[in-house]
Amino acid sequence: MEALDRVVKPKTKRAKRFLEKREPKLTENTKNAILIKGGNANLTVTETLKDIYALKKPFAVLYKKKNITRPFEDQTSLEFFSKKSDCSLFLFGSHNKKRPNNLIIGRMFDYHVLDMIELGVEKFVSLKDIKNSKCPEGTKPMLIFAGEAFDLNEEYRRLKSLLIDFFRGPTVPTIRLAGLEYVLHFTAMDGKIYMRSYKVLLKKSGCKIPRIELEEMGPSLDLVMRRTHLASEDLYKLSLKQPKALKPKKKNISHDVFGTSYGRIHMQKQDLSKLQTRKMKGLKKRPAAKMTEEEEGISPKKSKSV
Repeated sequence: MEALDRVVKPKTKRAKRFLEKREPKLTENTKNAILIKGGNANLTVTETLKDIYALKKPFAVLYKKKNITRPFEDQTSLEFFSKKSDCSLFLFGSHNKKRPNNLIIGRMFDYHVLDMIELGVEKFVSLKDIKNSKCPEGTKPMLIFAGEAFDLNEEYRRLKSLLIDFFRGPTVPTIRLAGLEYVLHFTAMDGKIYMRSYKVLLKKSGCKIPRIELEEMGPSLDLVMRRTHLASEDLYKLSLKQPKALKPKKKNISHDVFGTSYGRIHMQKQDLSKLQTRKMKGLKKRPAAKMTEEEEGISPKKSKSV
């Protein structure tokens, strides 16, 4: 049994808080990513990992040392690093003669590899090469996907889902206009994926809605899809399953043997003395009843004069 798989009892309060943070929750924390450099990574791959780490901060961990591993052949090291750093996303960079400037992007489910897609970098422009102002750390990006392949091709559809998971950032309840600072644009065309990053500039327009301009910020990547390792449909559906506690509860609903639904409504007690009923001629008092009321001292209601 590995050291990470053993049941560990905390000896200090700090260790107890650390283990409580890693426990399963109904509403999970923001997904973190690990960026790993392979044993033979070149300068292009290293700079690509650094720039993506700059976009992903503070929800990312960059491993600076080289790690000799091959994710498509052996996934145990990736799963070990994922459990050690408590990260459910990963980006692995490597370089060799057969697959130059190679990136492998993937995600985990229960600390096991769920999806994994290999991408080749054909053109790279770093953040340093584009001399424009940058966005502050931790800014939530707007994601735009263009191209029919993202909707028609199953591999591109999974890649779109993977990129959304990787770059979406924290879930926020409200959005303000000034907070929409930069855009990540992905275009699928002619068998390639073009990734571009833009900063949003809000200009004066003479009305309440500002005029929007986009300024390229970097990094800029031209990618081509290589190998894929996709989860089966059953496993993919299982990973999307939500706990019952998050689903809205349907109260006071029962079903009979035939499948018919019956609903129960709870109402407050009704005062029947104040109930407005329909006046009928048959319920009017007769002259004999009026005489008895006068004898008892009860004055009859006077009729309104027109």
